[in-house]
Amino acid sequence: MRGEASIIDISKWVKKPVSKQQIEPLCNSFNITPLLASVFVRRGITEGRDLLYYLEDDLRFQHNPFCFSGMEDAVERILQAKEEGEKVLIFGDSDVDGVTSTAILYEQLVKMGIDVSWRLPLEDDGYGLNITAIDDFAAQDGTLIITVDCGISNNDEIAHANDLGIEVIVTDHHNPPENLPEAIIIIDPKIEDSNYPFDGISGAAVAYKLVSALRFADTDFYGAEICILELTENQEEKCFYADCVKIKNLVKIKELHEKIVPGQTSIYDLKLPYFLQGQLIYSWDSKATLTLLSQIFGRGIEFNLNDLRNEISQIIPAVRGKTATQVKALSQIAKYYGETSELMSIYNLYVTYCKKLIAQKKPHQAADEQKDLQLVALAALADIMPMKDENRIFVRNGIASIKKLRPRAGLAELFNRLNINIEALTSTDLSWTVIPALNAAGRMGQSDLALKLLISENPREREQLANTIYDLNETRKNLVSDACYKVHETAEQSLAVHSNKLCICVDQCINKGVTGIVATRLMQDFNVPTIAITYENEVCTGSMRSCRGFIATNFLDSLGDIYINHGGHNFAAGFSFYKENLEIFLNKVQAAASSVMLEDECSDIFVDAEIPPEHLTPENFSLIDTFEPCGAESPELILMTRKIKLIDTMVLGKKEPHHLKLILDTGKYKIPAMFWGQAERLKKDIQIGKYYDILYNMSRNYFNGTVTKQLIIKEILPSGDM
Repeated sequence: MRGEASIIDISKWVKKPVSKQQIEPLCNSFNITPLLASVFVRRGITEGRDLLYYLEDDLRFQHNPFCFSGMEDAVERILQAKEEGEKVLIFGDSDVDGVTSTAILYEQLVKMGIDVSWRLPLEDDGYGLNITAIDDFAAQDGTLIITVDCGISNNDEIAHANDLGIEVIVTDHHNPPENLPEAIIIIDPKIEDSNYPFDGISGAAVAYKLVSALRFADTDFYGAEICILELTENQEEKCFYADCVKIKNLVKIKELHEKIVPGQTSIYDLKLPYFLQGQLIYSWDSKATLTLLSQIFGRGIEFNLNDLRNEISQIIPAVRGKTATQVKALSQIAKYYGETSELMSIYNLYVTYCKKLIAQKKPHQAADEQKDLQLVALAALADIMPMKDENRIFVRNGIASIKKLRPRAGLAELFNRLNINIEALTSTDLSWTVIPALNAAGRMGQSDLALKLLISENPREREQLANTIYDLNETRKNLVSDACYKVHETAEQSLAVHSNKLCICVDQCINKGVTGIVATRLMQDFNVPTIAITYENEVCTGSMRSCRGFIATNFLDSLGDIYINHGGHNFAAGFSFYKENLEIFLNKVQAAASSVMLEDECSDIFVDAEIPPEHLTPENFSLIDTFEPCGAESPELILMTRKIKLIDTMVLGKKEPHHLKLILDTGKYKIPAMFWGQAERLKKDIQIGKYYDILYNMSRNYFNGTVTKQLIIKEILPSGDM
């Protein structure tokens, strides 16, 4: 009986204990409620630099594109291509990440006046850059290829391009192979010396970073080096402290921190004069700094200082007349990063100043950035990037841009065809509706349709493309449904052959464009890493979807050099090989299965917070906003309320009445709740007038312009069973 099973499951509702000592510092430091602080503590999000991305939306908090070690070289090579009138090819991938990456970079290069074309894998093409595309481009006298969302594993293809005199810039985000390709520049946050502070961004985000760097190159700040100097006198120690930072493209490139004791520190031993030599020097208060310099060096050495406070206050009036100490107290970044020096606060303020000045002088850049972020948001969700760090900034700003500025061209037509409610748009809507439709074009071998939709300047063409993509998605759904039905039994039988640690299915009935979806469905059914393979024209194409801590790319790598190509992410990878190698592949997988190590299954449901009925108020629904977007590594909040009274029920369902709508009484408010697919429990273990313990998500329902706060019930049990 359903009720009995639920009583057994109740022991799996796990709410980690948190203490007042854990919660109070977060409440005091970040001005958040104890409820919100308790959720953060339970999720292990307690460091300021992590909390920042939940509590802030400002694009100022994204990472500088020039953090990438190869970014300036990439910008210079592209500017050279523009200056010399070279032909440039952007080569992308067929999925949403690859298509959006291509669109973002293509539109920017077109605006720069570069002779640029694009190409995506179609029909029989495998993943990544291919020889045919390179040869075709060479025949057109092309000289520069830029890969987006691919390229990191294309060693042979890039070597072939080099032989033809074509240079290649790789922009990618996939796991790199042991030996990197010999591209002139590689921009991938996962390579060892990338220097980028976060490696979890999508391919579209990498392309967006390149585009952001190209836009910055069109400003007066590009390539300029400055030095910020802060001198302080310590009267107790009778010494001076010199703190300096050199900046190029708004990135710190070198720092100097030196203690100077008059009468003891020889001028010849000081590093400061050499550090400042030939630099454009700024100080927050140049007059005060010059006075201290004269005390240290006398009047024999002349320093030319620019007053940073005066310059910045023209754009940010709030800092006018403020001391360096006062500026530090105002710093948002200092708030999240703890003990930050006055120098770093001034540096961060300088970066903000530069960005504001650029926005004033070049407003079109900000508008273009908003359009790009709509695509970056889609890519982050489509490629299941971790919803932490700057990915949260990307998705929040992308969705906000769609809502406030309306969808960009291409998305507008697709949203209309899919009947998307823009006002109610969430990351879940994008993941479950928009992204599958865009992906359908690539899965059906026509990824060029999705790209043309995003870059076409013809409204009628975009509308036709949206209709075609919609139809392709309907076809894709049928292909997935049919394939899953046909292979499910053989897939289940494969478990025993692979020590119940892997699931394998090989069947020509699987359309090669949907191997990833089929693998995902089977992985979810059997909770083990799964490989789905199909074959056509003597080539096998496959996808691997992994779980329980098992790294897909490492496993595929371990099977040896049998692939035409392979690569991907930790939990989602793809490959192809000649059909003659199929038996070899399957034997290798079977031999390796017994040594596969999977993390233990966990049936516990971790509760983020318990909210008493009297605190289940409309105001507390703001929790949704803090944790949206939800996704990988940041799931929806699971909340619990005990002893709440059920005062009304209604069975819903257009064709068949499967769903329950409940009305719960908190004492002050009547809260609606939906319990999907559980209509049969009415009058069995769910009855009006009784008290229940509930497990749920919070949500908002948008209907006919009305917004209703509601709960989505995950489980409901009579009170007293806990």
